[in-house]
Amino acid sequence: MSSATRTYYVTTPIYYVNDSPHIGHAYTSLACDVLARFLRLDGYKVHFLTGTDEHGQKVEKAAAAAGRDPKLFTDEVSQRFRDLAVLMDYSNDDFIRTTEPRHITSCQHLWNAIKANGHIYLGKYAGWYSVRDEAFYAEDELRPGPNNQKIAPSGAPVEWVEEPSYFFDLSKWQDRLLKFYDENPDFIAPESRRNEVVSFVKNGLQDLSVSRTSFKWGVPVPNDPAHIMYVWLDALTNYITAAGYPETDSPMYRTFWPAALHMVGKDIVRFHAVYWPAFLMAAGVAPPRRVFAHGWWTNEGQKISKSLGNVIDPIQLVEKYGLDQVRYFLLREVPFGNDGDFSHTAMVRRSNADLANDYGNLVQRVLSMINRNCAAKVPANGALNDKDRAFIGQTDVVLRDMRTHVQRQEFHLALDRHAEVVAAANRYVDEQAPWTLKKTDPARMEAVLYTLAETIRRLAVLSQPFMPRASARILDQLTVPASTRDFAIAFGPAAALSPGTELPAPNPIFPRYVETAA
Repeated sequence: MSSATRTYYVTTPIYYVNDSPHIGHAYTSLACDVLARFLRLDGYKVHFLTGTDEHGQKVEKAAAAAGRDPKLFTDEVSQRFRDLAVLMDYSNDDFIRTTEPRHITSCQHLWNAIKANGHIYLGKYAGWYSVRDEAFYAEDELRPGPNNQKIAPSGAPVEWVEEPSYFFDLSKWQDRLLKFYDENPDFIAPESRRNEVVSFVKNGLQDLSVSRTSFKWGVPVPNDPAHIMYVWLDALTNYITAAGYPETDSPMYRTFWPAALHMVGKDIVRFHAVYWPAFLMAAGVAPPRRVFAHGWWTNEGQKISKSLGNVIDPIQLVEKYGLDQVRYFLLREVPFGNDGDFSHTAMVRRSNADLANDYGNLVQRVLSMINRNCAAKVPANGALNDKDRAFIGQTDVVLRDMRTHVQRQEFHLALDRHAEVVAAANRYVDEQAPWTLKKTDPARMEAVLYTLAETIRRLAVLSQPFMPRASARILDQLTVPASTRDFAIAFGPAAALSPGTELPAPNPIFPRYVETAA
């Protein structure tokens, strides 16, 4: 990230349209959305991209199985991912489809640039290919499966393919990639994925088949329409397409490329951290600054798969628990980057403990006391003491810490810091006992309630990227203007709550759920 230019381009992987979206898709895009929202509030000019990957043999087969034209099939499935973005309240600036004319133009231009630089040649491919993964595998990567079938590391079956093919000279890029990793230690995260990629490259690279002739659903190779581009070369190019490529002098491209972050699942880190930078450098294009590969979710301890029938539908989760509760759970429950297990019990407990009991209860009881004891107005702050000011001021440190954690994709740690202040504020209520002060020292009672209300305002500002709707409701109950909700203004003296401001009657923010929910 460049703090000097204050720009940030973040991307999700573009999602393959052979099926409907599931929790994994929601999780990746959510992380990007939180990052984008946080940085916008922090003064950055952000471009947040998501979209759908619509070419390849797997899509062609899925469309045929459904009895549909591939374009009509991808139109329908791509819309489901757009609908998910609306449901999850993602703030993406663009949604790209690889069937768009702008993308096909970009792909063919990149191909021509790589080829003009001498890195693509025509030959014949003979080897193992997984249709499900849209990936080529070496013999030593495979394991035996049932009925003499060979199985890829992902668990997908492979088939032997022989056909004319263009090749990218990936074998020549080993030293250049290793040098690039050394010079850019933050390029791959977390560390475990970096180690995995470096080990893979050190073991040697083979030239990569980058075209196919056995099916037609893809981007035609320039000047040789019998070939279509390898689906990963096509798909990865989406990131520069959306940045304005091949118009490299355009304001969009000059502002946002190279991308600050590609967020991906751990299963596709090789494509993004090995093939993609090699393709770009071969074309004379700068590689992205960082690739973060997060872990996978299991469901109640079981691997998620269609065959087991345990795919987690994010739409059903939101309908059952609420949008902000789902957003919060996914990024608080598991250290981001690790694998995690979803369970309804954990979802209910996290929602009840963190949100209903702690955060929500803090807001409700403080605003209710203000409503009853301060004529439903922001309390007077003339009796604030140094301890009160220090209590409010701790949120300045929390903003700094959350900023660091979010920029490192440590979303769980950012939420941990937020929760620490929520817990401290709840303790502050009990220690100060404003209900007692009402009788013994009304001015002190108002100072305590002002301290708590101002702390809640700042907490709600900080929680906006994670829980935008709930945070907005809290800020609305404090009558905080929309124009003062970004970090630079919200943490300045001019944005502090103004004593005497009338407040609406408080309403609960987070409901409680039954512990046995399933």
